[in-house]
Amino acid sequence: MCGRFSLTATPEEVQELFGLEEIEDFPPRYNIAPTQPIMIIAGDRRRAEGDNRTDRRALLARWGFLPGWVKDPAEFPLLINARSETAAEKASFRAAMRHRRVLIAASGFYEWHRPDKGSKEKSVPYWIKPKQGGIVAFGGLMETYMSADGAEIDTAAVLTTAANQMIARVHDRMPVVIRPEDFSRWLDCLNQEPRHVSDLMAPAPEDYFEAIRVSDLVNKVANSGPEVQEPAPGDTTPPEPAKPVRKAKASPAASDQLKLF
Repeated sequence: MCGRFSLTATPEEVQELFGLEEIEDFPPRYNIAPTQPIMIIAGDRRRAEGDNRTDRRALLARWGFLPGWVKDPAEFPLLINARSETAAEKASFRAAMRHRRVLIAASGFYEWHRPDKGSKEKSVPYWIKPKQGGIVAFGGLMETYMSADGAEIDTAAVLTTAANQMIARVHDRMPVVIRPEDFSRWLDCLNQEPRHVSDLMAPAPEDYFEAIRVSDLVNKVANSGPEVQEPAPGDTTPPEPAKPVRKAKASPAASDQLKLF
């Protein structure tokens, strides 16, 4: 599950990591929520034969995947995540897994450790980021949805996989992380079928991320400044030992989210 994330890197840093020819300016975003625009990198720009410029492009997409066959987006479930183990077979994601794999730029993500069923304790939020800092690339899927009136909107979902042992202390799922050396293979939907990139959808190494307990400020979408990433008072490390976690809902405070439909 990935219900919130952040992108606080500069446009220049994003451009350099993903090898983009150009990129529009954008502000740091500390609390990105479902249905909001997110930055994705696609490798589908057509180039003439002999043109050695990159085929990658950055674009904004609605975080909430909409298959082309959906008739009424208001009545369709909000698909912010796709399970990597089954995406190639699911009707909603099958075509995108084959033809429209993308990268999603992030600085890290938030996850909630949920108490045992029946407990009166509140869910505890954690800010999960690369130990070495910098940008992380989530594996994602995109679909351009056309409404009945002919309007088009790009939509996307984050692919998830089973959590590694460190993340499992907070939640049993985590985003798929694509390493820079694998960007080209992941984005090459012309030559690389889903079975050819299945090895890339494994849990990140145990020492890649660190999880820091933060305050409940992140629960509210309106709180969008750096204060949401400040460590909470006391011990900020995830609990020990790891325990199975109940399946999470799409995100806290869903009613506060900015909607594009």
